[in-house]
Amino acid sequence: MQRSEKITDIIKVLKGGIDFYSDAKDNIDSNDVRTVFQNMIDEKHKAVTDLQPFAIEEQGEIETGSDTLVDVRKTYTKVMSAIKSNEEHTYIKHLEEVEDKVLEEFDDALEESQPPQCAQVLSQLRERMQICHDKMKALQEATS
Repeated sequence: MQRSEKITDIIKVLKGGIDFYSDAKDNIDSNDVRTVFQNMIDEKHKAVTDLQPFAIEEQGEIETGSDTLVDVRKTYTKVMSAIKSNEEHTYIKHLEEVEDKVLEEFDDALEESQPPQCAQVLSQLRERMQICHDKMKALQEATS
C-alpha cells in the first residue's frame, strides 16, 4: 500500500502560518486587512483538516507541530515592526513569503508519488493556496 509523503511538512507550515496570521491580525488596525488575514487563517485551517487523515497515514498520528522557519519569520517581523513605522506592510511582506513557503511545500509533496486520493486533495488544496498567495501578493503591492 502506497503511503502519503511530506504531508506533515505541509501541515507544519500551514499551522505556523495560522499562528503568524493570528498574531498579525491582532496587531493591525485596518479592518479590511484583518478580514483578509482571517480569510487566510480559515483557508489554512480547512487545509489542515483536509490533510490530517493523510498525516495519520504517513506518521501514525495527527500532526501538531509548526514549521520553525515560519516561527522565526514571525519573531523577525515582530522585531522589525517595532522598528519600522509601516507595521502593516511589514507583516504583509513576511506573510506573502509564508505563502511562498506553503506553495513550495505543496509542490514538493506533489512531486512525490502519492496515493491517488492524497494527490487529488493536494492538487485541490494547492489551487486554494495559490489563490491565498495571489491575494497576499496583491495586498503587498497595494500597501507598498
